[in-house]
Amino acid sequence: MKKLLAIILTCALAVSLAACSAPAPKETDVSTAAAETTQTTKAAETPETTQSAGTEQTAETSAAALPTTDPSGAQIKVPEDIETIAVLSPSIAQTIIGLGLGDKIAAYDAQSVGLEGLPESDIVLDFMQPDMEQLAALNPDVLFVSNMTLYDQENPYQTLIDQGVCVICVPTSESIAAIQSDISFLAAVLGVPEKGEAMLADMQAQIDSIAAIGSTITDKKTVYFEIAAAPSMYSFGSGVFLNEMIELIGAKNILADQNGWLGVEAETVVAANPDVILTNVNYIENPTQEIMDREGWADMTAVADKSVYYIDNMASSSSNQNIVKALVQMAEAIYPEYYTE
Repeated sequence: MKKLLAIILTCALAVSLAACSAPAPKETDVSTAAAETTQTTKAAETPETTQSAGTEQTAETSAAALPTTDPSGAQIKVPEDIETIAVLSPSIAQTIIGLGLGDKIAAYDAQSVGLEGLPESDIVLDFMQPDMEQLAALNPDVLFVSNMTLYDQENPYQTLIDQGVCVICVPTSESIAAIQSDISFLAAVLGVPEKGEAMLADMQAQIDSIAAIGSTITDKKTVYFEIAAAPSMYSFGSGVFLNEMIELIGAKNILADQNGWLGVEAETVVAANPDVILTNVNYIENPTQEIMDREGWADMTAVADKSVYYIDNMASSSSNQNIVKALVQMAEAIYPEYYTE
């Protein structure tokens, strides 16, 4: 059942699963998160993939502030020089590319194929069941994974760790502030903190611009955002960055009274009668029309008004700097009169 759920959500949105899992991130004011240069520890328990921090950094190297703990809570020893990177997460790959280091990525997962800025590689892996022999032969300086990789296996990376590979787990973050903290962490690990600061500043400027308009909207529209289509409809409540984004825009999520990622019944959506429906489903043809054609949905306000819109899947399903692209699309779809120039 876990594997089936993971497959559905890979098509729709990366969700937190069990292996190097993390509790809800610490609440942080979004307006100050860009200034943070240290990552928030997002796990109450240290995974069994824990690595020894090794010899403490000297006073001379402490200025570089290489992290000694990853966001999952595991201790790590980051190489001072990183030339070869393996990454098993499209979201993390996008951030590495955005930091200008895409050319160092020598192996990646099949879901990342086609990302702009990602070099061609002979090593393309199943991100849930990667070939450990291929990774061992590559012997990367760093392997980045998320909490969706090998979630049902115990201590999967120990062989690589024993070989000297620095394995770093960045669990999928559930808040904008935590996403920003992850970007700071990745920039610090890769030795480009200044590029991370620039990325965060640009990201925050776009968030602030949207939030400034959203705060003036008093007649709030209601929104249903679908991340997996019928018959297995899936969405989210509070405690998810997409819910934050809806609220920043000045709208209300019809499922905000619930928490986390949710299976949804059609009757629930019909009863809520949303003003706008958004979808990032990209595994069926014409997902907006599929919603418009659903039996029993014709009289809903969103469907009757043809207020059903597609939001870029990669931008809205990856917990990285590109959520601002989705934020703009969502704002223009929900309130074109406020956000469309």
